[in-house]
Amino acid sequence: MHHLRPAVIPCVLFFIWILTSLIGCSSPVKLPVLEQDDVVLAFGDSITFGTGAKPHESYPARLETIIGRKVINEGVPGEVTAQGLARLAGLLERERPALMILCHGGNDQLRKLKLEQSAENLRQMIRLARNNNVSVVLIAVPAPGLFVSPATLYRDIAREYAVPLEENTLSDILANHSFKSDLIHPNAAGYQRLAEAVALLLKKHGAI
Repeated sequence: MHHLRPAVIPCVLFFIWILTSLIGCSSPVKLPVLEQDDVVLAFGDSITFGTGAKPHESYPARLETIIGRKVINEGVPGEVTAQGLARLAGLLERERPALMILCHGGNDQLRKLKLEQSAENLRQMIRLARNNNVSVVLIAVPAPGLFVSPATLYRDIAREYAVPLEENTLSDILANHSFKSDLIHPNAAGYQRLAEAVALLLKKHGAI
């Protein structure tokens, strides 16, 4: 069996570092710039609705103030992804948004529905939006468990569809008691933090 000479090992390690750096430096997905009169559709369940805070403290309301564009709150508490998919087409036709912020799937996980079907419902929502010339941003929802961390399906879907993903902020919020109104919902401070994270994501990807 051949062994690498000591002088060769640093070169190999350096090559591996360069390769991983190049892989990690891929340019972010570009979103179309939001014009001042464009509409943003915040679509989801109780997290989008703002359960645990006043209406003007929800993340869509806070986001509207931050980015200076109209943000429509279409969050329905208790809704699962199959129900969301069923109502999305009508909303897209009525509101004509330029961008959809999709934050859905938490109730599927709480009800222990099949995650494969939940993921497919999310994929169909993204395809439906794109077929209507609507850009999409995805917010990952934490998976139930002792440790609050984002469900992996969101990262998989974001990669598959080249969709900007806000992966960790909601999990970080729900892991911190000072940002929660109950076990599964943020409070006003938590929604403010989520809105700020989404705004930063939109800026990173060129929408604002």
